[in-house]
Amino acid sequence: MIEARKAFAYITQGDSLLVFTHTDFPEAGIQVPAGTVEPGETPETAVMREAQEETGLTGLELVGFLGYRRRDMSDVGLRAIHHRYFYHLRCPDPTPVTWRHDETQPHGAIDPAPIRFDFYWVTLPDGVPELIADHGQMLEELIERIGLSRSAGFG
Repeated sequence: MIEARKAFAYITQGDSLLVFTHTDFPEAGIQVPAGTVEPGETPETAVMREAQEETGLTGLELVGFLGYRRRDMSDVGLRAIHHRYFYHLRCPDPTPVTWRHDETQPHGAIDPAPIRFDFYWVTLPDGVPELIADHGQMLEELIERIGLSRSAGFG
């Protein structure tokens, strides 16, 4: 079993959360920006790097650590355990409602070609779609910390 440390970014702008789909791989589902914590890198550094690489956004602000979760990835066909570190980041600058961005240095990619992502904002707390592979594990904590109330649980 492979073990990996992963950093997850819940990027907010007001009461909106940033999510994305893989343009060329719709089966990858709806996700939040996340990626591998490199050797010698802290999860805090990794989440800022991954958020910028995946979204193309600059000027993101690290608000705080939301929590840690361990996840067995065998349900999605991987023989791996992910040690997940979730963070709240804020986007203070105006952005489009939707945009496309190519990650040009995807970690662990077999093909060095850029990976294309389609980003969009969803409204917290009740406008968040179902996120794949437990990307939404810490959304309740995020909602609580930013002072919103929720009418239903996350999937």
